[in-house]
Amino acid sequence: MNKTHSDPTVQPVPASVTEQVDAADITLSNPKRAVLSLGSNLGNRLETLQGAIDALEDTPGVRVKAVSPVYETEPWGVDPGSQPSYFNAVVVLKTTLPPASLLERAHAVEEAFHRVRDERWGARTIDVDIVAYADIVSDDPVLTLPHPRAHERAFVLAPWHDVEPEAHLPGVGAIADLLGGVGREGVLPRADLELRLPE
Repeated sequence: MNKTHSDPTVQPVPASVTEQVDAADITLSNPKRAVLSLGSNLGNRLETLQGAIDALEDTPGVRVKAVSPVYETEPWGVDPGSQPSYFNAVVVLKTTLPPASLLERAHAVEEAFHRVRDERWGARTIDVDIVAYADIVSDDPVLTLPHPRAHERAFVLAPWHDVEPEAHLPGVGAIADLLGGVGREGVLPRADLELRLPE
């Protein structure tokens, strides 16, 4: 018989136990912190974002540690009304994958959800961007770190600030200050929507 949440014998797992499990997770020895931005403006946007988060969690060497609230934003770089609005979120990971492997995984998740790269700023089922990886600052053209436009995008800064208000964008500055500079215009919090942290 399956026990339900109403079963009085089922107790929540204490945070200390969770921390011990994390510490004992041999797939994550000496993990690095990474911040990823997710966006979708085609199909079932919320379902797609959740699917991408679950796919990241299913990656060996990746643990999703935090998931932001959902924001609705207008598309960048296109005429108003020419595309559906985006649902955006940010996830914080602990990972043993090097940046290049994490990028490969991000692209694999996009492909799994039939991301099409026909045009720049085009509509897409899913966009998975690495915003920051540890404290690395790199101008590698394959993967520039941190993301070269993250500091000017409220749809990245606002959800990231929700989950890590004290965070810094490596080599740029505090998220709170950057968000204060760009403002929250056009970035609408969707309190009626929720993304789950994978179990």
